[in-house]
Amino acid sequence: MTNTSASVTDTALQGLPEVIEAIRDEWNVPGLATAVVKDGQVILSQGFGKRSIVGNLDTTDQTLFAIGSSSKAFTAMAIAMLVDEGLVNWDTPIKHYLPTFKLYDPIATEQTTVIDLLAHRTGLPRYDLGWYNSSLSRKDLFERLQYLEPNKKFREVWQYQNLMYMTAGYLIEALTGQTWEEFVQQRIFTPLGMTTSNFTPKDSQQTSDFALPYREAKEEVQQMEFYDRFQAVGPAGSINSSVQEMCKWLQCLLNKGKYGETTLVSEAQFAQLVAPHMVIPPDQPAFKKQPETFYYNYGLGWGLTSYRGHTLVEHGGNIDGFSTLVSFLPDDNIGLVTLTNLDSNLATQSVNYTLCDHLLGLEERPWSTRTKQFFQGLKEQAEKAKENSLDTRVPDAPLSHPLKDYTGSFEHPGLGVFTITQDDETLKGTYNETDFTFQHLHYDIFLVTAERFEVHIKGSFITNLDGDIESFSLPIEPDAKPIAFMRVAGKHLQEKSVLEQFCGAYEVMDQTATVAFKGEHILSLTLPGQPTYELEPYKEDSFRVKGLSGYSVAFQRDEAGVVTQALFKQPFGTLIATKKAE
Repeated sequence: MTNTSASVTDTALQGLPEVIEAIRDEWNVPGLATAVVKDGQVILSQGFGKRSIVGNLDTTDQTLFAIGSSSKAFTAMAIAMLVDEGLVNWDTPIKHYLPTFKLYDPIATEQTTVIDLLAHRTGLPRYDLGWYNSSLSRKDLFERLQYLEPNKKFREVWQYQNLMYMTAGYLIEALTGQTWEEFVQQRIFTPLGMTTSNFTPKDSQQTSDFALPYREAKEEVQQMEFYDRFQAVGPAGSINSSVQEMCKWLQCLLNKGKYGETTLVSEAQFAQLVAPHMVIPPDQPAFKKQPETFYYNYGLGWGLTSYRGHTLVEHGGNIDGFSTLVSFLPDDNIGLVTLTNLDSNLATQSVNYTLCDHLLGLEERPWSTRTKQFFQGLKEQAEKAKENSLDTRVPDAPLSHPLKDYTGSFEHPGLGVFTITQDDETLKGTYNETDFTFQHLHYDIFLVTAERFEVHIKGSFITNLDGDIESFSLPIEPDAKPIAFMRVAGKHLQEKSVLEQFCGAYEVMDQTATVAFKGEHILSLTLPGQPTYELEPYKEDSFRVKGLSGYSVAFQRDEAGVVTQALFKQPFGTLIATKKAE
């Protein structure tokens, strides 16, 4: 049943291993490890179930799990250490340290501080699709932030935002010359003796004791792939650790930033981490108020509440195949950590809160049953939303174009390229190597599904004034405008040998327009008395005029395939230009 790699040393926990095992079984979690620190001592550290089902390998308290967003507290601690050293100030705008920092909102660009980054209050929704499975670098994602439109005013409301923690990690590198990973390793892991904790699944798999990731699909637990694309947003959630080593982290937290004789961060800066900076809206599932808890606030990398009258600081984590929860009660000198290798489960909360009841001498609450009902309700709600989408179909409302016209590459400057191809009688999509299925609803509207995320949303194709399918719109963020991915041409329209066919002088209304190269792979258009415009490839032989809405150039060929004309399309009409002979 269990692997007792450390014994229970507190009478309040006697009989708890059996209760924890029952919770693990109720949630179908393959492997679970949990640990308790009380008054500076580890009084429980134990593994349950299997870290590998196929290998029949037991979970121990040394088994490495991905801790997901519980990593955020390490990033916040790292920033606090730099505040101690005078390298950064909590209230100085980020732009002072990173001059190229730019958000969509100019006010946020000028005023965003590290507290704004860490307290999730920049006005940006999650935009997780923009980084998940992406091969972009941290710098690439940082430079794309300026194109991500906020859905709330700056500092108006708390909205969870992984990219802001990525930005905090990028700031650490700019200030210290060390990557976030190097800094956390040297300044936190090493002083705490967290010798096997690491930042990549590959590093975990080099050890002798690591958990495999699992998910539950159609009531069956299945092994899944490790998530190994965390290189860009690592500061938001890439740490792997064991409960044995997380106990050292908890001992440091309970001692307000000290571990033994080593001070990682001053008490003054540690206090900033666990002080309430933003109220968390009560409709957030991850921070749902219970009868035993108070409304949640957010510190810096920590959620803050009260558990049955006791101050509780905690943060969960979820990433492919793993769910975690790290909690501590500073006034009671109690720390808890539960790590699991099952995707998106609340066994972690069930275990931690059950442990709290016992350690505080309180009447036990049916946490596992209650969280199971809540979790099932969320799943039913998502399924109902999908059914509602199908129920609202307009019958016999056909597509406006042949199916092939909806295929192609569609791009957003902040989120990248969404590629759509034909799949027999429907469409399919690929975005950051994640597959999306399309089910036609009515007109140019499809139900777009990503099974990996259990996401079902309506996508819409938009037609321009010429009747072409110009963009694909997808509402990827609740309470935000749909994201418009604009059609882009194939990469061959950036090749010099292709582009040079369009270069030359064109006669239009007794004037000469010139199409020429701007650099090696971009065309420009010059008209008498007007500035030079850049031409953006749109589709075969067609280009948009950059910066001018509704303006485009379509080149015409003769029977031999030679470019002979250009159609200058404008909102008030189309001008025909004849190419001059060279």
